[in-house]
Amino acid sequence: MKQGVIAGADEARAWKLTLVLVGVLTILRVTALFLTPLELYPDEAQYWLWSRTLDFGYYSKPPMIAWLIWLTTTVGGDAEPWIRVSTPLLNGLTALVIFRIAQRLYSAWAGLAAAAVFSLMPGVQLSSGVITTDTPLLLFLALTIWAYVSLPAAEGRRKLLVAAGMGAALGLAFLSKYAAVYAVIALLAHAALSREARRAWTPAALGAFVALLALVFAPNLHWNLEHHFKTLEHTADNANWGSKQLFNIGELAGFIGSQFMVFGPLPFAVLIGGGGLMIARRRLKPADLLLLCFAVPPLIAVAGEAFVSRANANWAAAAYVGGSVLVGGWMTRWRAQRWLIAGLAPQALLAALFLIWVVNPLIAERMGMANSFKRARGWDETVQAIIARAQEEQAKGGLSAVAVDDRFLFNVAAYYGRDYFAGPGAPPLRIWVHESAPQNQAETEAPLNAPLGRRALIASLEGVYRPKIEQDFKAESGLEIIRVRLDHKHVRRTDLFIAEGFAPVARDPGTGRPPEPAKTGATAP
Repeated sequence: MKQGVIAGADEARAWKLTLVLVGVLTILRVTALFLTPLELYPDEAQYWLWSRTLDFGYYSKPPMIAWLIWLTTTVGGDAEPWIRVSTPLLNGLTALVIFRIAQRLYSAWAGLAAAAVFSLMPGVQLSSGVITTDTPLLLFLALTIWAYVSLPAAEGRRKLLVAAGMGAALGLAFLSKYAAVYAVIALLAHAALSREARRAWTPAALGAFVALLALVFAPNLHWNLEHHFKTLEHTADNANWGSKQLFNIGELAGFIGSQFMVFGPLPFAVLIGGGGLMIARRRLKPADLLLLCFAVPPLIAVAGEAFVSRANANWAAAAYVGGSVLVGGWMTRWRAQRWLIAGLAPQALLAALFLIWVVNPLIAERMGMANSFKRARGWDETVQAIIARAQEEQAKGGLSAVAVDDRFLFNVAAYYGRDYFAGPGAPPLRIWVHESAPQNQAETEAPLNAPLGRRALIASLEGVYRPKIEQDFKAESGLEIIRVRLDHKHVRRTDLFIAEGFAPVARDPGTGRPPEPAKTGATAP
């Protein structure tokens, strides 16, 4: 009895320390969002644009990210912090769920270690400052795993409820990002490798799981069917499976190296090295096998993708819910808490530095980190310069449209120019379509056409496509080049000019691109 009381008090202490750690980090991250002068990344502006029209799917992503932005901006308005605020909150919730997973599989102290590993991941620190699809994905994957590890002990009606909750959580993960498919692979792999895993299921529980998964995910599948599987097609295009450059050792090495920065140097070394060693020595416990089934498939799949094509560092993010629990459980089992603290200390310092940089980007610039934030600076100034020119032209002879040539510029113009373009008498915001078919959502939904190209103000980002745009019009005039300084090294250039008589030249039937314009002189600097 006394031992049980002591163990209970010990677990309560570990839980309280986890709450303090996660709570402090969440408060600091939310505070930084409301203090930062950094603007939205263009992708964040696109997600905000989606949130203005709720749907069950969008051009390049499932709907969860737009739903979250709609919820937070309904509460607080459209300012940047309210667009991003769900991310640190959801990351905090994910850390608490990870504690519960580790507590059930290992111990409460392993739960504290696992929550610390996840909370201090460099990837989580970065994602807490922006709105991304990975954040809700990881929360719902964590809830899926928590339900899964609770399933064997559940009986009767409770087993059905746990299985149904697991299906709902996995369905919500799919509504966040299609990388949730790794959880399905994990469940199948674990069932194949573990008799205990198979015994945990009953026909009724399996039916409840599948039914809730299908019910939650069905609206997005229906949306994809209605839109010719546009989101899934974009996901495949993003993977670049049609690349002619196969077996890229450099890309594979770069991806593996990036995971030390995403998960953290010590945690990733423990996950890969410890996992390999324990498999080789056959010292895996049932909990280790379960978690490896969730952690390994994303890493193998994305590493393979990097080898045959390319891969972004965050594409294996689904590995790190199970990975965090494994590292916390192993380091506690090995009584290597001091090593874990020493390994996480530099990540804690990096987390503190990142918050300082976010609040005061000038410090980041002085420390040589300005390049990391250049895509989140200068957009508002750029858009206001475009609006000022549009207002001048409206006063002169009117405009049929304001057209940009880049989806990034379209997204930020839609956000930072939202008051202007929604105002009475304002010209519509459109995008010049480079190829014969749309390549993104802006080109699909807001292409420039002949009526709107009668007299348009064109904004060409960096002037890259300006010669090709000019081919599509009968006349151009009034070139103005605006430059916005991002830091002491980087400047963003936008070419503004009036174009009249939109009549697009034929695109190449093979490439879909316009012909190269004849050289008539040097491009304006």
